[in-house]
Amino acid sequence: MFDSREGRQRGRRRRSVRSVVVVAVSSVAVLVAGFVAMTGLASAAVTAPAAPAVAAGYSHTCAISGAGALSCWGGNYSGQLGDGTKIGHAAPTRVGTATWTAIDAGTSYNCAVRSDATLWCWGSNSRGQLGDGTTTSRTSPVQVGTASNWATVSGGDNHTCGIRTDGTLWCWGYSGFGQLGIGMGVANTRSPLQVGTDTTWVSVAAGYAHTCATRSNGTLWCWGDDTSGQLGIGTPLSYRDVPAQVGTATTWASVAAGYAYACATRTDGTLWCWGENGYGQLGVSGGQQPAPVQVGTTSWASVAAGFDTVCATRTDASLWCWGNNTAGQLGDGTTNHRNSPVRIGTATGYTADTAVGYHNCSFRTDASLWCLGNNANSQLGDGTTVNQSTPVRVTLPA
Repeated sequence: MFDSREGRQRGRRRRSVRSVVVVAVSSVAVLVAGFVAMTGLASAAVTAPAAPAVAAGYSHTCAISGAGALSCWGGNYSGQLGDGTKIGHAAPTRVGTATWTAIDAGTSYNCAVRSDATLWCWGSNSRGQLGDGTTTSRTSPVQVGTASNWATVSGGDNHTCGIRTDGTLWCWGYSGFGQLGIGMGVANTRSPLQVGTDTTWVSVAAGYAHTCATRSNGTLWCWGDDTSGQLGIGTPLSYRDVPAQVGTATTWASVAAGYAYACATRTDGTLWCWGENGYGQLGVSGGQQPAPVQVGTTSWASVAAGFDTVCATRTDASLWCWGNNTAGQLGDGTTNHRNSPVRIGTATGYTADTAVGYHNCSFRTDASLWCLGNNANSQLGDGTTVNQSTPVRVTLPA
């Protein structure tokens, strides 16, 4: 998942391009990636992940409860809360009555998979990122095509990618930097287009203007903007409009994309990041890295990225974050940026269902949801607009 606003984009360009996620989202590390890593699945036919799940946009949050109910809260200026209005909510509000299995948030939109494997999107649609064939923003979910075999989805700034249960990868929205992976013949598409012909895709993460994905053979591929080395292919180029393999390793388990960087875990429990490093989001000191660099040692289980912040869980179910700390989202009681992992409290039980941005949210194994960081639009769901530097529990509707 990636999340950014136009004004922030202009400011970033003055300082040199950075990136998200999530959102994606939140990129969020993509939910299927964490699922595959935890269960050891490595087949071309991707299985939809089980609830719960959480996604963080720029100023909003959405979550799927353990029962499959979808709720959203926070800012709603583009209809991203999915309740048919553009009125913000300070606490989680249920989105319809359907049951859901996966979700990711872009800057100001969301896409989610229902239990019948159909895909639905809502919110901002200026570049066709909702995939409904239009550029009309939606205040409630609209179905993406008629396919009923979607497994997972990842939202970027203005582009979206999803994987179907047959292992095919599809992307749509803006492709000015080649982030759709379909060549430069199409700069913008309002409906899903297949990326190549491969049928072994397992996970995907959409960044601000780049995309990364893993295949069932453990290889990692990235494409799109590479001006900060965010494709991890060794030498920054202007862009790649089709997937390019990251190194030769065949042990990649999951991947997450930030604003102009990416991070990924391997099956041996190591964590690697690459790209822009202005806030220490790569987990190491120094400048940008055009090839993967290792973060710490081993025992990493999952990773999530958004804007310039990264969070990851270890095998002991502890949660660690680093990078941008403008809103206290690293949970260390300061607003100092960090270039090495900082543990969030002493709690354990954190899962791969984690969303990262200027605010971070994560599910624990008891199905409780906890959020911290920026709360200017009540995106923490605690009924206030006060930033929080320690996790607060979010009560989801039944």
